[in-house]
This record gives sequence, C-alpha cells and structure tokens, in this order.
Amino acid sequence: MAASIEPRLTLCICLVFISGFSAVSALIEGLYCGTQSCYDVLGVSREASKAEVGRAYRQLARRYHPDRYQPGESDDSRETAQQKFLLVATAYETLKDEELRKDYDYMLDHPEKYYSHYYTYYRRRLAPKVDVRIVILVTICAVSLFQYYSWWSSYTEAINYLMTIPKYRIQATELAKQQGLLNKTKEKGKNRRSKEEIREEEEQIIRDIIKNKIDIKGGYQKPDISDILLCKIILFPYHLYTYVAWNCSWFYRFTIRGEEYGDEERLYIIRRYMKMSQAQFDSLDNSLIETFLKQQLWIKENYEAYREEQEEEMKMKMATDPRWKRYRRWMKSEGPGRITFADD
Repeated sequence: MAASIEPRLTLCICLVFISGFSAVSALIEGLYCGTQSCYDVLGVSREASKAEVGRAYRQLARRYHPDRYQPGESDDSRETAQQKFLLVATAYETLKDEELRKDYDYMLDHPEKYYSHYYTYYRRRLAPKVDVRIVILVTICAVSLFQYYSWWSSYTEAINYLMTIPKYRIQATELAKQQGLLNKTKEKGKNRRSKEEIREEEEQIIRDIIKNKIDIKGGYQKPDISDILLCKIILFPYHLYTYVAWNCSWFYRFTIRGEEYGDEERLYIIRRYMKMSQAQFDSLDNSLIETFLKQQLWIKENYEAYREEQEEEMKMKMATDPRWKRYRRWMKSEGPGRITFADD
C-alpha cells in the first residue's frame, strides 16, 4: 500500500514544481517589470480598473519620488527609493495602456511563448510615437514647398536677367507706351512724386510686360502648382489613367488603323529619339523645331542620318577650334596622368 502511494506523491510534487516553474518563468527579465509582477508592484489585482491603477500609482509615487524623499522617513536609501520609483512608474505605464496591459496579461497566461513576448514587447517599444502616415505627409509637404520656392527663385532670376537685355527692354518699353502706361501727365503740387518713385514704377511696368509677353520655357519657366510633388501624388490616379488611355489610343490609331502622324505626334517621336524631356524640348527655338519637321526626323532613317551629320559637324568644329587644339596638345605632351616636378 505504501509502495502505491509513493509514486502518486512523487507525481504530485513534480506537478507542483512544474506549475511553480511556469508561474515564475512567465516573468521575464528585461520585459515590463522584470521578474516582478506589475500588479504586485502597484499592489492591485488583475481585475483592477484603470482608476484603481492610477490611484495606487499616485500613492506609491508620493512615497518613492526622489524629490519627496526625506532621509530617516523610511529604511530605504535614496538609491533604493529611486529604483523603486522607476519600477512603480514602469508598472503604471504598462497597466494604464489597454493594449500594453493586454499584451502583459497574455504573457502571464502563456509563459511558454517566450520569443513571441520579446517580439511583441520590443515592437511596441521601438515603434515610432508619431503616426508614420503623418511623418510622410509632413515630409511631402515640406519637399513640395521647397520645390515651389526653388522654381519661383529660378523664374525670378530669369526675369531679372531679361530685364538687363536691351532687346527685351526696348520692346517692353514700346508696348508700355502704346498702352499708355508710360505717357502719364506730370504731377504737380503735393501729389508730385520723386524721380526715384517714378523710375521704380516704370521698372515695375516693364517687368510686368516681360512676364506677360515672354514665354519662358525649360528650367526657368513660370512655376505651376500642379507640378509639385504633393499635387503629383494626389493626381497620380488621373495621370495613370490618361497615360494608359493615351497609349491605347496611340496603338489603335497608328498601329491598327494606320493613320498618318500629325505635327504633335511627329514632335513626340522626335523628342523620344533625342531622349529629351518635354521641358528640354520646349526650350528649343521654334526655327529649330521647324527644321526637324522639314527634315522628317520622326522617320528613324532620317533621324539616324541627321544624328551622324551632327556628330561630323561637331568633330569638324572641334578640329578647327584653337581651344581644342591646345587641349589635345596638352593631353599628348603632359595630360592628367603625368607627374611633373617643379625645379628647386
């Protein structure tokens, strides 16, 4: 009889030991409150409400806060009180947040998922405090503002340059006189302005005419708000739809039906052959674009012949240019790979 009781007793002892080991191993060093239970640190039960958790924290914080510590009031030293305050604060931060408290309770109930608890803890701990979407939106807005400001600066620089060219100033002055903007009667009496004020007004009139009459293209063109990054992202679905529709229309019109190219389509093909952006192509002179159309450069063979001709002209120009001759002589005699020593 005693022999049959002994195995049962051993089994019960093993079960108690295993259950106790599981309860202890549920508290992991380095996670949350470490090897102590956050509930025990605050002195509350697992069913405690958020208000009860806050009340317990405030009581312990007043007791262990470093600013409130008075030597002799307790057996704890200042360092021990500070460590206890940090532990109380950690317990409160863990239990006051519903999602974090849910993760902590899950760790207590499932101690066997050791690595999963580490991942959950550090995923929340290292996650950014600010919503990533807000960060991305603010970044895009900042880049868009910088783009718009940079384009306006380039456009203003181009206008200031055109103001210094006599050709455009004379044309703008003539237009201003024709419109009666510079033919005003002289002012008398108290309303009479100084010569500097009149000159500033005339300069502003000439500037406005140059802005309105001259079509600047390329990198110095007038900025358009639809070209900034924010608008590009917002209008991306629309641009994608138009791009797909345009390609389908091109394939249907010119591949299936065999229609003749118009001037717009011909210029598009020429620009693609030249590997130029729309802004670069628009900055070319109208006479040069007319030459492209006359030479029928949208035809591949004509474009290849034109490109070879341009390369030959460039070689001839380089051969006859004195600067290139000096450069070739320098490369032949010295060059960047030569090492020379100055005389002592």
